[in-house]
Amino acid sequence: MTPSTSDPTSLKDVVAVVLAGGKGARLDPLTRDRAKPAVPFGGAYRIVDFALSNCVNSGLRRVQVLTQYKAVSLDRHLMLGWHRFFCRELGEFLDILPPQQRVDESWYLGTADAVFQNIYSLEMAAPRLVVVLAGDHVYKMDYRALVAAHDETGADVTVAALPVPVGAAGEFGTMRVDGTSRVVEFREKSPQPPELPGQPGMCLASMGIYCFSWPFLLEQLRADHAAASRHDFGHDILPAVVRSHAVHAYPFRDENRKADAYWRDVGTIDAYFEANLDLVAVDPQLNLYDEQWPVRTLPAAHPPPKFVFADPSPDGRRGEATDSLVCPGAIVSGGRAWRSILGSGVRLHSWSRIEESILMEGVDVGRHARLRRTIVDKGVRIPAGMTIGFDPEADVAMGLTISAGGVTVVPKGHCFPAATPRRGTGPAASPPSPPAMSAPPN
Repeated sequence: MTPSTSDPTSLKDVVAVVLAGGKGARLDPLTRDRAKPAVPFGGAYRIVDFALSNCVNSGLRRVQVLTQYKAVSLDRHLMLGWHRFFCRELGEFLDILPPQQRVDESWYLGTADAVFQNIYSLEMAAPRLVVVLAGDHVYKMDYRALVAAHDETGADVTVAALPVPVGAAGEFGTMRVDGTSRVVEFREKSPQPPELPGQPGMCLASMGIYCFSWPFLLEQLRADHAAASRHDFGHDILPAVVRSHAVHAYPFRDENRKADAYWRDVGTIDAYFEANLDLVAVDPQLNLYDEQWPVRTLPAAHPPPKFVFADPSPDGRRGEATDSLVCPGAIVSGGRAWRSILGSGVRLHSWSRIEESILMEGVDVGRHARLRRTIVDKGVRIPAGMTIGFDPEADVAMGLTISAGGVTVVPKGHCFPAATPRRGTGPAASPPSPPAMSAPPN
């Protein structure tokens, strides 16, 4: 399905609630200064942009974003980049709701509690249906189809679902369904999930996307608030209602239009790194260039990217980026990038080499510096001659983080000691000396 232009009020009685307060501890150090939904993705975007783009593309124009953990950058991104898509005079809104302690004096205790603490705001919106979304997943989905399926079955709650290998089920809620797609069992992060009939080794996982009938949701949230529980949809509410109420599974329909459905929980450094690096492939799994289902974000006022110097010799100074994404404002000044993502305002100085790395906005890489399988957070300056990603012990000694998959992460605000080029045994450990002739400064 493509975004509707003929009936922009088709979801006028539906409110989307985007859960965007997650701490994202497994993404540390990228989440030390920001919430997980605010982590940059794909050079130009934030993770939350995917759920919000789905809302806009689906015609869902009444949105509440629930924030909590280190929300300053997320709030700024939403206010500057997203309010322009919603017209309050036409009944549209994107409201940013931090914990208001209307119910009690606690912070959000779980996904269900986060929605319950905003009961007042939902009641003011008077919805017929409430679509609950996670703000930290990367995917494309038309929520109109989810709402239509919910109405067709007459369900109390509809859970978006997709098949995943049993070995990965420990990260998700999993379901057993009958022949009509009614959920008869729901297990949250179970080590022994129910397998799909006829698909050994596969199980049906919840995507953390729910469509609730409003009276039913209100009843369940009030009951959960009064109970001793984790106050979580997956742990508490859904397992309790599958026997007594109409809970249906909705098979995920991917608007990415590729052979395999694309949905990613980029909740670990390695998952985040792999999802980003997939974007530089000739035919990436996630299509960011789809005009029928655009991914929107904050428009940045940057000049076009620039590449300078073109010495063709093997050790010459040449500004180039191959199999890479290069964002506006980046200047590749005599350095080379391969299979990398260069954020806006990145600077690669002469004879620097970047391999399979993610450089976020404003990163400055000095002359002869070498990076391999490295994520560098915003605004970091890499000293001249520095090598990162070649020697894990040396990286750790500098205060950097190494993921289970061997990805080195340079946190935001990290200051390196006075640069002395590190020497090692790898091919990039001894960078070539610059030509004898003088060169203009970078």
